[in-house]
Amino acid sequence: MAKTLNFSEQDAFRVLDDAPEVVLDQADFGIIKMTRKGEVMHYNPYESALAGIAPQDALGKNFFTQIAPCTNNFMVAARFMQEEEPVDETIPYVFTYKMTPTKVTLRLLAPRGEDHVYLLVKKE
Repeated sequence: MAKTLNFSEQDAFRVLDDAPEVVLDQADFGIIKMTRKGEVMHYNPYESALAGIAPQDALGKNFFTQIAPCTNNFMVAARFMQEEEPVDETIPYVFTYKMTPTKVTLRLLAPRGEDHVYLLVKKE
C-alpha cells in the first residue's frame, strides 16, 4: 500500500524525494518541485486544480515569474534562492494571481546543498 503524504511530515524533503510521482499526484495538498531558480519540475493535480494550470503547462516554466508571480517576493522566492541556510518554513499566504484571492498555507522546503526545492500548498 502506498504511503499517504502529510503536509506537516517530519523530514518532508526526503519523504517527497523518495516518493514516486504517483504518490505526489495523490496528495491532498499542492506539491511543486522546482529548481532553486524556480523552474518547475513537477506540478501535482491538487495544485493544478487550485491554480487552474495544467501540470503539463507548468513544467519547465518559472514558477515565480510565469506561474505565480504573486510569490516573486522576499517571503517566498527569495527564501528558495538563498543557499546559506536550510529552509523548512510554514507561512500563511494569499494567492492572488489569475484567481480570486485564496488563503493558503505554504511550506517551503529547501535543504542546503540540494539543487531542487519543494513548495507545498494547502488551501485554508
